[in-house]
Amino acid sequence: MRRRRQPQDDLHNKERWLISYADFITLLFAFFVVMYSISSINEGKYKVLSETLNGVFNAPQRSLEPIAVGQNPGQSAPEATDTITTPPAVTEPATAEEQRARSAELQTMANELSQEFDQLIRQGVVSVETSDAWIELNLPNSLLFGSGDAEPHYDAFELVEKIATVLKGRDNAVKVEGFTDNEPIQTARFPSNWELSSARAAAVVRMLVREGVEPERLAAVGYGQYQPVARNDTDKGRRENRRVVLLISRDANVRGAVR
Repeated sequence: MRRRRQPQDDLHNKERWLISYADFITLLFAFFVVMYSISSINEGKYKVLSETLNGVFNAPQRSLEPIAVGQNPGQSAPEATDTITTPPAVTEPATAEEQRARSAELQTMANELSQEFDQLIRQGVVSVETSDAWIELNLPNSLLFGSGDAEPHYDAFELVEKIATVLKGRDNAVKVEGFTDNEPIQTARFPSNWELSSARAAAVVRMLVREGVEPERLAAVGYGQYQPVARNDTDKGRRENRRVVLLISRDANVRGAVR
């Protein structure tokens, strides 16, 4: 009698366990790879931590030697130093001759500023006023900032660069003053004209420092709308009141340079 041929599907069904077994082995291999990777990373972290701690505890001592208690009678104990910084010594007032020399140097600076801004001065846009103790450089806000803003125009950097060219290499104190008109402003950044005028003065100070003027020579002050030079009921007057003024002192002490 002829043996009945086993169907092909039965053979496939009997060998399906090999597929499951291969999948299991693959997953098991992947599991061990992940576990090995994690253990390697932790080992590296522990190694870094160990080296750091060793470096800290084995580093050479940097503190001063402690003072021994009970010094010998013949030796005087070192005096304890005060941690409060001693204020700088008050400088002697400049003599009349020194003041005349600094006033002459101040006039030289005024002449240089007038030369740098010659065209704008002739147009009546910028003004330079001088005395024995001060130079007052008056710049309208329109040359430096947009309306209600304290971000400098692109062209403002060229103007400040000209000012810095005159200021660099000298020690004169400089006070930058910001002014506005009486138009109210109330934004998240500038709740009032106080903040706006102060921010504009500070922006000019930052630009001067960027151009190489020493920051210890500089101060920024905002007056808001309360120091007008013209009436605020006309467009022309409000335009004149919106300004930034640089006061260049004959003296070097910025805190003492109060007009």
